[in-house]
Amino acid sequence: MATVNLRAIGPASTGTVWRRYTHFQQWSGWSPQIRAVHTDAACIAPGVRGRVESVLRIGVAFVIEDVDPERRSWSWRVRLGPVRVWLKHDVLPWTTGTRTGVRTGAGTETRLVMRGPLPVLVAYAPLARLALRRLVRD
Repeated sequence: MATVNLRAIGPASTGTVWRRYTHFQQWSGWSPQIRAVHTDAACIAPGVRGRVESVLRIGVAFVIEDVDPERRSWSWRVRLGPVRVWLKHDVLPWTTGTRTGVRTGAGTETRLVMRGPLPVLVAYAPLARLALRRLVRD
C-alpha cells in the first residue's frame, strides 16, 4: 500500500468548506468527477454507507469511518471491485501570510491523505487535486 498527500488553500471559510464536505448533496458541486451520491443519510457520520456515482456512471461503494466535527476531520473507505482506498480529510484555517512569496490572505487549507495501491492513487490524484481546489474556492 502507498500513501499520497494532497492539499489546497483557498479563500472559502472553514465553516463553508466543512459544510461542503459534510453534506452529501454538495459533493457534486465541488468535485467534478462526482455525478451523485446515493445514501440514506444527508450528512457524513460514522457507519454511513453509500455509493458515489461518477460522471461516467461508475458506482464506487463507500463507508464513513470517522468524523470529528471539532477538528473538522473525517475519514472513509471506498471500494470498486477488488480495489480499496482509505481517505482522510482535514479542514484547517489559513491565515494571512505568504507562501512562496505570494500573499495568501485568510481562508482555508484542506488536506487529503490517501492510502491504497500506488497506480490507483497516482491516477486519481489529479482529479482529487482539482476537487480540493474547487472545495476551498469562494
